[in-house]
Amino acid sequence: MTSAPDTRILFFTGKGGVGKTSLSCATGLALAEIGKRVLIVSTDPASNLDEVLGTPLGQAPTAIAGAPGLSAMNIDPEASAHAYRERMVGPYRGILPPAAIASMEEQFSGACTVEIAAFDEFAKLLGDPAATAEFDHVIFDTAPTGHTLRLLTLPSAWNDFIASSTGGASCLGPLAGLEKQKALYAATVAQLSDAASTTIVLVARPETSALREAERTRKELAELGVSNLCLALNGVFSAGDSTDTVALAMERRGAEALAAMPDGLALLPCRETPFLAGGTVGLDALRRMFRPDIPETDDGPASAADTVLPPGLAPLIDTLESMGHGVIMTMGKGGVGKTTVAAAIAVALAGRGHAVTLSTTDPAAHVAATVGGRTANLQVSRIDPEAEVQHYRDEVLAKAGGGLDTAGRAMLEEDLRSPCTEEIAVFRAFARTVEDGKNRFVILDTAPTGHTILLLDAAEAYHREVMRTQTDMPEAVRQLLPRLRDPAFTRVLIVTLAEATPVHEAERLQQDLARAGIIPYAWVINQSLLASGTEHPLLSRRGGYERPFIGRVVEDLAKRSALVPWQAEAPVGQIGLGRLIV
Repeated sequence: MTSAPDTRILFFTGKGGVGKTSLSCATGLALAEIGKRVLIVSTDPASNLDEVLGTPLGQAPTAIAGAPGLSAMNIDPEASAHAYRERMVGPYRGILPPAAIASMEEQFSGACTVEIAAFDEFAKLLGDPAATAEFDHVIFDTAPTGHTLRLLTLPSAWNDFIASSTGGASCLGPLAGLEKQKALYAATVAQLSDAASTTIVLVARPETSALREAERTRKELAELGVSNLCLALNGVFSAGDSTDTVALAMERRGAEALAAMPDGLALLPCRETPFLAGGTVGLDALRRMFRPDIPETDDGPASAADTVLPPGLAPLIDTLESMGHGVIMTMGKGGVGKTTVAAAIAVALAGRGHAVTLSTTDPAAHVAATVGGRTANLQVSRIDPEAEVQHYRDEVLAKAGGGLDTAGRAMLEEDLRSPCTEEIAVFRAFARTVEDGKNRFVILDTAPTGHTILLLDAAEAYHREVMRTQTDMPEAVRQLLPRLRDPAFTRVLIVTLAEATPVHEAERLQQDLARAGIIPYAWVINQSLLASGTEHPLLSRRGGYERPFIGRVVEDLAKRSALVPWQAEAPVGQIGLGRLIV
């Protein structure tokens, strides 16, 4: 989707790893090079705009070096939360006692505050025309689908909650500043659904899971009243006249996925971007996305031909099996194959006779579809936010609502309708799932990096609250952080691709985990063309591009690592997943 759009505002959304950032940046660059003034904004907690555009970014628009007319910025959830927290607490410093100030700060310490604060910044840009008046186009590079849908539904959620809120619900603090923002949020909702000014670009690759995710997004956006959509197909590969097995399989799998595209997607306006061997980092690489006449050159990283390639998954699974039980978490940037790796490990351990639970905290999960049919010793589950919220509401009303009068119960029910309730409910479910690792293997396919870090931050905040108040919290909640930090109980696997952005993103994740007291057990480098044996010129060049990133992981970042080849057959079902275990 790189030709000049008809609307001033564009959203790029889709499954993690499909190329939202690359396409949003390429589109912005294309518009800037025909004389438009363009602002690219990332609302992703795990943004990599800086790396793709080659310019350090902050919370304010920054001009991109080498691209006149193009600016970009990151909405940093943590920085936004800090500023939001200070706006709410600051006026009371020096007035209230220190203990009261500390209590207020504690109320604003959770992930709910982070999300509200990030949305607050997002709404200022989208709902206030003056905030971006100097730009001809504003492009939002959004987070992976689950987070994006939550972001898009927040305006309605907050508006509904504010409209019905008469009892002063606290929501642990963060809702206190929402009423004054009501008009801005209403303008944001209107802007999202205005087809004359806004277009939502659903980004997908010619892969079944990515197209399925795009269709799910299309349906959910339609339910929100947003129908101003188009489709961008990224990384479309043609084998040409090659007889290379891997190349033909890649072309065939792409064609089969497109032929089975859901009808709703097939009706949307569509643009295609070809598969590129050298990655999409830097302005020259971005130009090639919308200028196919510019030939690819060998301007990628040095080949690092002496890099020793790590073994496959089988030796890693052997060491994981020696735990006997416990939690194994796959973590990493969206689209790197966390679900596939988690499913392969779960099926392998179940096949060796162990009791295994495979679960996910990812709102956009496809775990059950990846595993396929029923497998002996394996339970597949998903933490369903809707079900968990209802369970949590029922529990609270049963415990605390019985002794309340009508007005008091109405106030409690109102408090439990707040969007923050979901965060608490899902957190408790996550803690229960981890607790199951006492007696069996629990394989957790976690959400993409940004969501995962917010989840861990929530765990930290919740843990502090539990230890401070010693309230009636479930034992699973009390033990969660100690269990996550115990290498004998929990082993974290960082999953990545042998590319610049996924490796750098995974390195930042490892640093964040270290600050939380969690040391990754191993790295898994997934979907390697270098390890696939392909001799197709384009794919071989892409394989050579992988070597330095494999070397970086093996030599500098990982205590132990595994390399998984790109598969000619989709790694779905027990047979397909079994091919990964080499």
